[in-house]
Amino acid sequence: MVSAAEQMAANTSWAALGKATDLRNRILFTLGLLIVYRLGTFIPVPGIDGQALREFMEQAGQGIGGMVSMFTGGALGRMGIFALGIMPYISASIIIQLLTSMVPALEQLKKEGEQGRKKINQYTRFGTVALATVQAYGLAVSLESGDLATDPGLYFRLSTMITLVGGTMFLMWLGEQITARGIGNGISLIIFVGIIAEVPAALAQFFASGRSGAISPAVIIGVIVMVIAVITFVVFMERALRKIHIQYPRRQAGMKIYEGGSSHLPVKVNPAGVIPAIFASSLLLLPVTISTFSSGATNGPVMSWLLANFGPGQPLYLLFFASMIVFFAYFYTFNVSFKPDDVADNLKKQNGFVPGIRPGKKTAEYLEYVVNRVLVLGSAYLAAVCLLPEILRGQFAIPFYFGGTSVLIIVSVTMDTIQQVQSHLLAHQYEGLIEKSQLRGKGKKRGRKGPARR
Repeated sequence: MVSAAEQMAANTSWAALGKATDLRNRILFTLGLLIVYRLGTFIPVPGIDGQALREFMEQAGQGIGGMVSMFTGGALGRMGIFALGIMPYISASIIIQLLTSMVPALEQLKKEGEQGRKKINQYTRFGTVALATVQAYGLAVSLESGDLATDPGLYFRLSTMITLVGGTMFLMWLGEQITARGIGNGISLIIFVGIIAEVPAALAQFFASGRSGAISPAVIIGVIVMVIAVITFVVFMERALRKIHIQYPRRQAGMKIYEGGSSHLPVKVNPAGVIPAIFASSLLLLPVTISTFSSGATNGPVMSWLLANFGPGQPLYLLFFASMIVFFAYFYTFNVSFKPDDVADNLKKQNGFVPGIRPGKKTAEYLEYVVNRVLVLGSAYLAAVCLLPEILRGQFAIPFYFGGTSVLIIVSVTMDTIQQVQSHLLAHQYEGLIEKSQLRGKGKKRGRKGPARR
């Protein structure tokens, strides 16, 4: 039986977008800020030798340099003011969330509601500044050692650090503004737009390699089929649910007795969404980026080892990537997106229970057991989607970076944004129905004639 809300959502058309003024303004606001972000990727950091940088990125484009450049929307390849991207903010969020689960003071802040959340966000911003400063300094030193700076020295390092840190903080502010006043999650949309912007050039390079004979037509067709299959698989898994049956007893309110009902608690196969893949990628990008940019100079043993073993397709890279994805899938699910204790307490307050399970602690243990089993499949799915294209790319020597993380981000962010747009359209339809009912009610009241006075 289809509910009224589901039927209304199915009948929602995109033509209603013209009537939803608030939604239209939110979309235009989001597009405007994303255009500002794209323009910023073309503004270069002062003191960079453009010709040497282009030659270097052409050589590094097939390896980790292509991965980093894609995640920053090409800003790193052009050494724009947004070259660090939003990754320092994501890394700071990882650290703060890890500390929240381990430090009692931060855990208490998290339970204080809105005020505690603001305080944690403030700590995250401080952490972003610190990480961005360290990364900017390392990048400036690497640029000097790679002979990519026109005038190396203290002034170049300071100007590069100030520019890159300022660019990262501006991106963080843009993401927060999009989330608050636009549509969708701002941070995810910034990463999404950066990846999408690099796709046309990567496809042009791919097909050019096919025309020149560097890649066989069979490989081209195989890559296209693989991309379609991965997208279909991601859409299917992101919509997959494990439904837990919930029963509500009969209750009495005043003189009325309400019959008990039943419902279900939906648990997504991948409750953490795209967050584990982004977190794992951010941990991989920093050390290898520094080693890549310093490869023109005499590398130390640590940098040489990183560059040799943590490039895309290398066994240690794949093992570390898969381990981090599984870890963050479990960590983010049980600490952020689905907390069994909180869900069990809410069910107890609503007099709901799982048939055959006692409310309270036993329900929390049962929910944790179910989510643990579901996450085995969810984390395996995330690891497979992120690693399979990496392995195939290394086997067939595809001359541009293509990763499952990019596909996962594109599909997940697209689905989430469309869902939010449909929610706004649905709310607009409800508001229209309420206004019509109120107007009809007023019309009926005005149409009534009172008794004639004598």
